[in-house]
Amino acid sequence: MSMPVVPRPDDDLVTIGVVIDIPQPHSDFLRQCRADFGDPLAAVIPPHITLLPPTLVPQADDQAIEDHLRAVAAVTAPFSITLAGTGSFRPVTPVVFVKLEDGAEHCADLQRLLRTGPLKRTLPFDYHPHITVAHHLDDTAMDRAEAALADYRSTVGLTGLNFYEHGRDGVWQLRRRFAFRADLTSD
Repeated sequence: MSMPVVPRPDDDLVTIGVVIDIPQPHSDFLRQCRADFGDPLAAVIPPHITLLPPTLVPQADDQAIEDHLRAVAAVTAPFSITLAGTGSFRPVTPVVFVKLEDGAEHCADLQRLLRTGPLKRTLPFDYHPHITVAHHLDDTAMDRAEAALADYRSTVGLTGLNFYEHGRDGVWQLRRRFAFRADLTSD
């Protein structure tokens, strides 16, 4: 998750996020690029597409959330995305990202489905699937990141979603992976 401010949980609350991690070898390449641009988060945040941004939830909802994620994954077929070029949220947010040329609509549908039931919430911004490659860096580094990957293009297969918890140590920990259902026509 690449949001700079994560809500501070108390004893009854935890901060979670749901993402689609980018598979290898694309993940290593994008992580190395992020590190080369000088982003210290490259070491602790794997390349991903956020489906549910950092969200504070009661610990008591843990089983209901896992059941919900399992159900969403069970009705979602694997899909591919095409990554192509870069974009930025500057000047609103200091982020440079790799754009989704194809597959963004699948991610948007999936995040809407996730934000139901125990994860029902309204986003404070329009959903824009992307892969962050530079975050909170100076303008020179941000410009370099945007230019360096401007011609980047790759097609990536996505096979599941990942449930993360933001620990009290400030590090995102993978709680569980939920594989997408391979064949929606079988019983």
